[in-house]
Amino acid sequence: MAARYSVARAARQLTSAAARKPSPFVCQRWQQASQAQRLFSVSAALKEKKYTEDHEWIEMSADGKTCTLGISEYAAKALGDVVYIELPQVEMEVSEGDAIGAVESVKSASDILTPISGTVAEVNSDLENKPAQINKDPEGDAWIAKITVVEEPKGKLMSKSEYTEFTEEA
Repeated sequence: MAARYSVARAARQLTSAAARKPSPFVCQRWQQASQAQRLFSVSAALKEKKYTEDHEWIEMSADGKTCTLGISEYAAKALGDVVYIELPQVEMEVSEGDAIGAVESVKSASDILTPISGTVAEVNSDLENKPAQINKDPEGDAWIAKITVVEEPKGKLMSKSEYTEFTEEA
């Protein structure tokens, strides 16, 4: 019983001494850095995917100058097995609502509409050789194009929760 009390007292003394005096084995600069508050320069709202009623998604870059465009998981499932994709041309100027490409599956074909105006900066050329990637990861590695944004979108864009609600009603 006495041993238990002495162990508890020793533990209290160690913890109280450690609180008063910094350990000589910890770099003081690291200790101060770990206590500094971490600030983020990118807003979570900028990085959030936005969805259209036509089942495309866009995600703005951190600098707000370009966006990545793709089709939603809902659209990929509705299309079925994708067998061909027509990608837009790089440096093609697009306006909001333009068809910039097409996706063909064993069930049907569907246009890819852009919800934003700008210039196509890059396309995912991997999809030309492996169009089935759209079925595996439509909102990730199977993005379709990156567009340099000219102006803010005027059409309705939905958050993930709004889009989920929209697709459940359909």
